[in-house]
Amino acid sequence: MNNDYDGYGALLAFWLVLLPILLILALAGYIIGSFLLMKIFEKAGVEGKWRAWVPVYNMLVFAKLGDLSPWVMLGAIAVSAFLGQIPVIGWLLSLVSIAAAVMAGWRVGLKLGRDWPLLLLWLIPGVGGLIWLGVLAFGNTTWNPAIAPSPWRNTFLKDTTVWQGIPVQPEAAGSVGAAGAAPAAYPPAGYQAPAGYAPPPAPPAGTTQPAAQPAPPVTPPAAPPATPPATPPTTPPAATQPPTEPPASPEPPRP
Repeated sequence: MNNDYDGYGALLAFWLVLLPILLILALAGYIIGSFLLMKIFEKAGVEGKWRAWVPVYNMLVFAKLGDLSPWVMLGAIAVSAFLGQIPVIGWLLSLVSIAAAVMAGWRVGLKLGRDWPLLLLWLIPGVGGLIWLGVLAFGNTTWNPAIAPSPWRNTFLKDTTVWQGIPVQPEAAGSVGAAGAAPAAYPPAGYQAPAGYAPPPAPPAGTTQPAAQPAPPVTPPAAPPATPPATPPTTPPAATQPPTEPPASPEPPRP
């Protein structure tokens, strides 16, 4: 009997020592992961650093950057959390959130110049995901969303939501364009300029475009001066007046 009590006491003491260590490691992992997500969000142009520090919500933002519907990601997290406790099939359901994270992570990696083999770092227990985030966050690559469309772009998995402060990705721009969203600032994947087309050269740095000059006012032509009407003469000229009496005839010569 005393041996049983001693065994339970030792097990309880073990958990009392191990549990705080596990909580500290979990908290440290969450802080490091949120910090690395914040750096990735900054590269992607997400407004507000706080988005990376809110549990669950940060994964929804991550899904949007990975061309995956945030509601699909939320459903996957809920399925893994609540249905993962079901015996026998629970472990399969717990993989749903991991599958959604892999899909979004693959797309985010491509936009940061990293291909899918880098996701194999996730297989390292505990720290693999943090290493992957660190490579994306502190790599010398820039964010480039103009990549090939995702395989699920025509399914319910695609992202069609618009959240203030989160850039709309080119793949989602066509889906939300009808709702009045601003078009993407990037050309679609595979776009090529017409043959022979050369974009206009950019103005030198520091120059400003001249302001448009206003059009000069239009002055109507001046009206011609009015000419007074001609008045007829009262008497005809002397040359045209008839003689009043005929001239006297000459006298004949006398003998």
